[in-house]
Order: sequence, then C-alpha cells, then structure tokens
Amino acid sequence: MLELRAVDLRTDAAAGRYVKHEVVGVEFAASAGVLISRVGPNHYQAGDALVSGMDGDRWCVSRDRFDPKYEPLPGVEHGQPGRYQNKPAPVLARQMAEPFRCQRTAGGDWLEGQAGDWLLQYAPGDHGVAAQARFAQVYRPLPSP
Repeated sequence: MLELRAVDLRTDAAAGRYVKHEVVGVEFAASAGVLISRVGPNHYQAGDALVSGMDGDRWCVSRDRFDPKYEPLPGVEHGQPGRYQNKPAPVLARQMAEPFRCQRTAGGDWLEGQAGDWLLQYAPGDHGVAAQARFAQVYRPLPSP
C-alpha cells in the first residue's frame, strides 16, 4: 500500500480542482470519541460535527472547521442537529491508481483508499479520501484558473 506523507496536491500535475455539493445530516458530539468511517478512524471532541453523507457514509468535522464550511437548511438553527449544505469551496483531488493511505492532518488519523478512490486536499496539510462512487456523486470539476 502506498503511504503518502507531506503530500501537497498544489504541485501535482495529475490533481484537479473540484467543488462539492451535498446535503448532509449533522449531529454534534456530546463527548469525545471515535467514529469509524469507510476510510478509517475519525477522532472527535465534544462539540464536533458528526456528519452523515447522502450515501450513508459518516465522518466528523471539527467544530472550528464545520462552522465556516456548512450552512443549515431552512428550519434548522446553526449549531443545532439537522440537515446542512456544504458551502461551495474548491478542493484539489487526484484519483489514485493503487491502494493508499494518508493522514487527515499532521499527526492525525490515517485514512485508507482503494485503487480508483480519490485523495482530497482541502488546504495544505488537510486531507480526505473519497471512494470513486461517492466522488462521482458529490464532486464536480471546476474550470482551470
């Protein structure tokens, strides 16, 4: 399995720019814990968002990252459980040809992907993994700058 360390897709010619469009279900953690997602463990703290995607996949988002990236749908007050929409923001993504693993953040949880899955970079040092089917469902290419 390919192990990626200090990867930066900004300098990767095989990476492209995409934007995510997804409505998700959100709960907020009452205490610290670990959520096991399809791609690996996600450690979270009290107050972090526990997110359920359209395909049933689950992951967590730290509260300081969740608040600026998601907005509640009508009838839900920000910070309360319910349905949220991600705010459009470009991400870098590269489809991987072989099984791989990378850290979500430096010193953070290790995530694993299969051949055909996508390595995502939200910001330098901030990564995710999306299965091919999920990626095709919620990400759209952006025009080159």
